[in-house]
Amino acid sequence: MKQFIAFVIKEAKHILRDKRTMLILFGMPVVMMLLFGFAITTDVKNVRTVVVTSEMSPRTQQAVERLAQSEYFIITQTVKTPKDAEQLIRSQKADMALVFAQNRGLQIMVDGSDPNMAQQWTTYAQQTIANSSLSTIHSQLLYNPQMKSAYNFVPAIMGMLLMLICAMMTSISIVREKEKGTMEVLLVSPVRPLMVIIAKAVPYLVLAFAILITILLMARFVLGVPLAGSLFWILAVSTLYILLALSLGLLISNVAQTQLVALLLSAMVLLMPVVMLSGMLFPVESMPTILQWISAIVPPRYYIEAMRKLMIMGVDIGEVAHEVIVLAIMTVVLLAIALKKFNVRLE
Repeated sequence: MKQFIAFVIKEAKHILRDKRTMLILFGMPVVMMLLFGFAITTDVKNVRTVVVTSEMSPRTQQAVERLAQSEYFIITQTVKTPKDAEQLIRSQKADMALVFAQNRGLQIMVDGSDPNMAQQWTTYAQQTIANSSLSTIHSQLLYNPQMKSAYNFVPAIMGMLLMLICAMMTSISIVREKEKGTMEVLLVSPVRPLMVIIAKAVPYLVLAFAILITILLMARFVLGVPLAGSLFWILAVSTLYILLALSLGLLISNVAQTQLVALLLSAMVLLMPVVMLSGMLFPVESMPTILQWISAIVPPRYYIEAMRKLMIMGVDIGEVAHEVIVLAIMTVVLLAIALKKFNVRLE
């Protein structure tokens, strides 16, 4: 055990000595949280809105005032016909038009060149005027009544960063030892080869927990994202996910012979699937069937879904049992394959 602890301390010192890596490991989560929380946001603000009405009845005036007082919309002008409003949208002088007709009630015309934003503008408009006496629309937004994009992005960032840091950094660390020829020295030491690998993974496990705590603190106190669920289960599921990522990093290290190959494999196997197929940016349900099948083997998909339920919705662990079971199976399979290939390499 003393030898194992010595190996862990040795690897920890090696990591701490690399100031640039430490800056990336802790700087990247902070920068990404700030970017996705404040800069890269899908929150609706200042939507240029045209009101189409031939007469301003008290009920119509009430709805227009509610929109004008909202931070989401800016009433740019009032026109008499829908054709005039359509022309303003076509010329990019307006984003949305509200048509108030005596017989048809309310009609919403939206610039659909960006379908996602068009859907959000429509939802925001309906929510804003839902309580006016004009509208018969009744809607209620659960778990995120302010419709903040940070509620969606924070669990996704957690899934992406923990996977990249644990898998990529672990694989590169082991491959670096192979490149320098020091891996053989470690393997012929009195410590069993498996313990050497575990000792190299332990510091990254600790770093992953530190980064996880940093993200949770920023989410709660900087971005205002609630932690509605049990903190214990959030950390427990995250621990399982970190172990899965470490197992994947070990598997990549068995395949790659150089740090460059390990980096490229990590980018191809981790970065693109995590961003595109995990539900981080695009709903899995909206993807083509073939991509939905592929996303079924992307681990961050299940972690992000579990975190959204635990953090935002505040559900019990039983409601994320499916995601936890899938992550557990993936962890066992990846770890078994990685250790098997590692043992083969030793022979």
